[in-house]
Amino acid sequence: QVQLVESGGGLVQAEGSLRLFCSVSGRTFVYSMGWFRQAPGEEREFVAAISRSGGTTYYADSVKGRFTISKDNTKSTVYLQMNRLKPEDTAVYYCAASRRSAEYFRAAPDYWGQGTQVSVSS
Repeated sequence: QVQLVESGGGLVQAEGSLRLFCSVSGRTFVYSMGWFRQAPGEEREFVAAISRSGGTTYYADSVKGRFTISKDNTKSTVYLQMNRLKPEDTAVYYCAASRRSAEYFRAAPDYWGQGTQVSVSS
């Protein structure tokens, strides 16, 4: 099993920045990790993914150029740096882990965190 705990969410004004953290624990091997988000009344959507080594990343078009996913394997932590935030980025952000490679991460992650709220005011 894998346990994921997110932190770092909050309220920020448009054009501001936030950094999300995902602490990972457990014995199960995972190949990739990343983030999804879900806005009120919307379906959960893919945001970003990163390979086990950290050398390969993927982003949704809506966040490309503004968000950066990274990881520190020594700290078992995955980060999501969010810059130039927009009101439409408001959502609950979920950390997830997959036993598949990062290329297939968005299809069906195997493990999920509880989520952290990000709210962006205009």
